[in-house]
Amino acid sequence: MNLDYLKIQKLLQQRAELTAKLNIIPYEGSLEIKKRGNNKYLYLRKRVLGKYTSTYIDVYSDDLFVSISNILKEAREYKKQLRKINISLAKLGHVEQGLSPRVLLNVDFARANMKINIHNQSILEGIATTFTETETILDNGIVYGMKASDIQKILNLKHAWEFIIDKDVIASKTSYSILCNIARLINENFYTFGGSIRSVPVKIGGTTYLPPIPIESTVQENIKEILSRKDPAIDIAIDLCLYCMKTQIFIDGNKRSSVIFANHFLISKGEGLLVIPEHKVADFKKVLVSYYEDNDIKIKDFLKKHCWKTF
Repeated sequence: MNLDYLKIQKLLQQRAELTAKLNIIPYEGSLEIKKRGNNKYLYLRKRVLGKYTSTYIDVYSDDLFVSISNILKEAREYKKQLRKINISLAKLGHVEQGLSPRVLLNVDFARANMKINIHNQSILEGIATTFTETETILDNGIVYGMKASDIQKILNLKHAWEFIIDKDVIASKTSYSILCNIARLINENFYTFGGSIRSVPVKIGGTTYLPPIPIESTVQENIKEILSRKDPAIDIAIDLCLYCMKTQIFIDGNKRSSVIFANHFLISKGEGLLVIPEHKVADFKKVLVSYYEDNDIKIKDFLKKHCWKTF
């Protein structure tokens, strides 16, 4: 394979990850402190259409000022890295390719449904949350009474979805590398090597099925084989999802990673979304166990009928 092509693919992936990180930063601009009487207030100052605007944040405190300053510093570093990547891409002769209108519409469809999709995935993982609580977490709000680990799982889902709907990532071919990046984001702050193929045995709750330890070269070949089929996109997406779930490629987060991986493929083809809705979670778990234990393929019809969202 051409060396420049490999470099370009790596740079595009890095750019997509940085862009996804920037997209979830809630602040942009520079901090401004305003005094009124004996009180101080914190504002965010930025230039919009040639004019400076100030947006109120909160009553000033040293902790808040330091916290937001660090976030803005992080954003500036991301932008600096992005500029370097774009320069490197230009030197390698990379020319931006546009996505089809259908795929762009699917990206918008995914973004519009992101919160409910994340909520549905949270329920599938057994996280005790309401849609309102999920929405509050995704909007950087505070929810009391929830475990910190559950909140982190929801935020990680957000990061993974933001990653796959980035236009550079959607323009990249669905691959084992994309899957590993999704798993890394899903397992962020839980496992240091959450995006690496597992090397230890795992058990799956609710079933007697024990997945063998996966071999990386075999997993890569099997994913390539599924992707090379001439079947309808939804059938390929479902096969990708089920294969990754049953193989249990990673130490944790396999259902979450598998669903988002399947959606990368589906969105890139402009064919909708694949998510198990909250009211079908119990039924899905039953057919999933049958698939694990007996290779029962009724689950494919179930996913196509109840979990495929089109537009």
